Amino acid sequence: MEENTPRITPLTTPDKPGIVLSGCWTAARLAEPATWPQIQSGLRAGTAAGGRWDLRELERLDHTGAQVLWNAWGHQWPAELSIPDAQRTMLSRVAQYSGPPPATTRLSAWQVFLFFGSRVWLLIDHVRGFIRLMGQLLLDGLKLLRQPHKGPWRDVSGHLFHIGATALPITALVGFLIGVVLAYLMSQQLRQFGADAFIVNILGISLIRELGPVLAAILIAGRSGSAITAQIGVMRVTEELDAMRVMGIEQGYRLVLPRAMAMALAMPLLTVWTTLAALAGGMLASDLTMGVTPAYFFAALPDAVQASNLTLAMGKSVVFGLLIALIGCHFGLRVKPNTESLGQGTTSSVVTSITIVILVDALFAVVFKDIGI
Repeated sequence: MEENTPRITPLTTPDKPGIVLSGCWTAARLAEPATWPQIQSGLRAGTAAGGRWDLRELERLDHTGAQVLWNAWGHQWPAELSIPDAQRTMLSRVAQYSGPPPATTRLSAWQVFLFFGSRVWLLIDHVRGFIRLMGQLLLDGLKLLRQPHKGPWRDVSGHLFHIGATALPITALVGFLIGVVLAYLMSQQLRQFGADAFIVNILGISLIRELGPVLAAILIAGRSGSAITAQIGVMRVTEELDAMRVMGIEQGYRLVLPRAMAMALAMPLLTVWTTLAALAGGMLASDLTMGVTPAYFFAALPDAVQASNLTLAMGKSVVFGLLIALIGCHFGLRVKPNTESLGQGTTSSVVTSITIVILVDALFAVVFKDIGI
């Protein structure tokens, strides 16, 4: 054993039992994996046995070692302590600035009730603000119909490019991979029953009606929905929103309406693009794993999937786009002028958008369960 290793030696004299500490009680030596467990067990045994504590053989004691000893003593001095003046000064400094650990308090039933009440009230406040934003969007849309020449078309064009055109590569890649994985997994099951031809039906219905719109919406919610919240949130932090209010510029007409229009226009196009990429991936995997040729795939797809499924997918995509844009604007306008609120608002926007997309998709599935089947 090295000379400077922290050690705890019990005194076995019957008249005066105690504990002798030796070695270097520093942060570097106490943090050694082989040393710390022995120190912990020795301190527990010494505290339980009581008696005299002898620190005169310590070679070195820093604040970490002093804190370890002070915690082991229960934040009070032992009854009998032999210690040099320099080490006593170190322990006194630690004792002066060490406070007792905070007492653990259990929440009462009333406090739990108030906590859940505050969460419910916050949810009601969000719903009320979202409904107000939808109403303002409707009024701004009517104003645009009355005066289309004064509409924010340049903003719509810019957002349409950033939301739609720049998202084509990632949506195509993810859709293609999803199609490959889905076709490969289904081929393992269909081959057992000799139903290889039905992979066209399964891929067509699942991708065109459900996975295409939902997958595109989730990707856009994480990509563009967060960007919308961050953009408006930064405007709040830099006080641009306050400047718009002072100058009499309508925030809903200049900020919310262009993004909602661009998202509603881009989402159906992105859905078609993602669905085509997924079908291409599924067709490739079907050809490689089951021998279903692309010619047969193209010939059987119109019979397997009715046009009503595509209509439903496009309708869902428009609703998803409007919801993602409104949720992004809602959380962006609620950002407080600090960076912490900006990060929290962006995170809440993405999580809420994805959750709402899945819930609305389930609602569509229940309401339109008899279409295309």
